[in-house]
Amino acid sequence: MTAPVRTAALAWLAFTLTGLAERPWVPLFNGKNLDGWTPKIAGHPLGENAFNTFRVEDGILKVSYDGYDKFGTQFGHLYSNLAYSHYILRLEYRFEGKMVPDAPSYVNLNSGVMYHAQPPQSMSFDQGFPVSMEFQFLADEGKGKRPTGNVCTPGTHLEMNGKQVVQHIVESTAPTFAPGEWVKIELEVRGNDEVIHRVKGVEVLRYQKPQLDPACKIVSAEPLVKAGAPMMLGSGHIAIQAEGQGVWFRNIELKQLEE
Repeated sequence: MTAPVRTAALAWLAFTLTGLAERPWVPLFNGKNLDGWTPKIAGHPLGENAFNTFRVEDGILKVSYDGYDKFGTQFGHLYSNLAYSHYILRLEYRFEGKMVPDAPSYVNLNSGVMYHAQPPQSMSFDQGFPVSMEFQFLADEGKGKRPTGNVCTPGTHLEMNGKQVVQHIVESTAPTFAPGEWVKIELEVRGNDEVIHRVKGVEVLRYQKPQLDPACKIVSAEPLVKAGAPMMLGSGHIAIQAEGQGVWFRNIELKQLEE
């Protein structure tokens, strides 16, 4: 390679890297309303924000249950209208109040954000959880260690270090936080290649190859497989979870990454 060609190549590389570094953080939540998001709550039509479950108050996106007489199995999710593949998602969350009394006990101080989620239009009317991957949020119940930042796999599984992992929850190395504390997380998703969980700027979990699991007992991916969906998950929607516990969200932003 001649000196001029080498110089031009290095200049182009520097330009490309600079362009990547300067990709902006884009707000997914405007702090005013639910524009850009669509609710799907089990037992209710797509787009119906039953009992005002998802609401915006004082610039905060809140999951609230003060309008419910009972929870039943009304698991809900607030879907991004767009699907994403290679990106970093960051947000802050905190738990608020107590779980709905008749909700399953495991939802206590438990929430999360789903990614690579199936389109909400493809969910059945009573389906409680989308086929997806979940960055799980947990807080201290006063019963010992309870790290946040785990991965849960409704209708899916993953690989770690070249080996398939089929257990539903893989625990992170994050600490246990108090319920009322604001916790900042980052989810780095590189299509089907690799996913990284960070909590307060520290990596707490890393895994690879998110994929469909038709045999999952929580929610089966079999209908998606029969419809022709690829087994390996490389993209999908982001969905904020509402499963019976009050939780607040703010500063929800996304940065696109090079594919």
